[in-house]
Amino acid sequence: MRILFLTAQLPEPPHAGGTLRTNGLMRGVHAAGHEVHLMTFADPARLAASQAALSEFCASVEGVPPPRRAILHRLHDLLVTQHADMQRRYYSPEFAARLEQLLAARAFDLVQIESLEMAAYLPVIRGARPHVPVIYDSFNAEYDLQRTIYEAEKRDLRRLPGAVYSFIQWQRLTRFERAVCRAVTHTIAVSEADADAFRKLAPGIAVSVVPNGIDVAQYSHHDTSLDLGPHALVFTGSMSYRPNVDAALWFAEQVLQPIRAHVPDARFFIVGSEPHPRLDTLRGADNVEITGWVPDVNPFLHTAAVYVVPLRMGSGTRLKLLQAMAAGQAIVSTSIGAQGLNVRDGVELRLADSAGVFVEAVVDLLNHPDKRRALGEAGAAYVRTHHDWTKIVPKLLAVYDRLGGSLESEETEHEQKATDPA
Repeated sequence: MRILFLTAQLPEPPHAGGTLRTNGLMRGVHAAGHEVHLMTFADPARLAASQAALSEFCASVEGVPPPRRAILHRLHDLLVTQHADMQRRYYSPEFAARLEQLLAARAFDLVQIESLEMAAYLPVIRGARPHVPVIYDSFNAEYDLQRTIYEAEKRDLRRLPGAVYSFIQWQRLTRFERAVCRAVTHTIAVSEADADAFRKLAPGIAVSVVPNGIDVAQYSHHDTSLDLGPHALVFTGSMSYRPNVDAALWFAEQVLQPIRAHVPDARFFIVGSEPHPRLDTLRGADNVEITGWVPDVNPFLHTAAVYVVPLRMGSGTRLKLLQAMAAGQAIVSTSIGAQGLNVRDGVELRLADSAGVFVEAVVDLLNHPDKRRALGEAGAAYVRTHHDWTKIVPKLLAVYDRLGGSLESEETEHEQKATDPA
């Protein structure tokens, strides 16, 4: 099959949740014998630097500079229109025109939209190729993500503006994501929880679960190049992402000090790119370190005493959690942080949904290396069995197989057009 992937970010090199997923899926689809094509947003210099790696799994790459969306445009959409922010975030007239040209010039058996932002181009796809099957690969049930953010922030007066914004986006995304799920041929969710959210949103749609995955071997090699101290607590992720910012602040303000009452040298490491200004209140504290972007999270994963996932909002599944499991780390997570994974409290990790329980779990693990080792071994075994790309890609290929009838119809249409004397 000839498959066109549309992505909001260049998937090579993979550096965050969305690019890690897209990169793994595209490489796996290519390895299965399909012809993979990519249209994405990327600055010319970055695209050129990534061309050699992209050529390993892409038959062609079309790149368009990412749109520059001013705050005034966002305010206009918020106040004057009913558009969800994600609906316009990556809309580019240049991208739309180039996509239309590409679809007119080359017949694809399937178009796969990676993330909700790229669904803005559904009208272009349908206009150029009305019958081509289209898959929406969701990174989250985005409407439900905004609902969880609203629920977490609505009682905090400091976060009231953000809560109001999320309430508005929740309502708008409900409409937009429902329309997208109904317009595409098939929707892919990263977890059963998200699949249920989509079925509730748009009853009767075709939806399958293709979980997040990682290259387990990449994270399993022990890396001790860092020395973070004997009781390092590590949290990783993009630190401009609201759920991650909330998680880091909640842990630092509500959980860290009680832990240090029992383990005085415990330190919290916030590891990730583009730290939000809200995190500036933590700078200068001797028990917190904000690293900013790092070239490789592996040394932090392997040097942590306990890996923490204090998320209070979100949907989907956390690639950060899979990475920490593959590294053999003992993990304490909220239930939301571990959503979408079939893990058991006290077996593969510890679950804690209140500050007090979180403190107890972390202190217990810091004081008992044998418990840390047992959790780490069980978590590593779980991720090897269920979330290596070799286990995940076949689930996507099975979706392609189920779309076989639609694909055959499109091929027949191409043949008829090719032989039509008119």
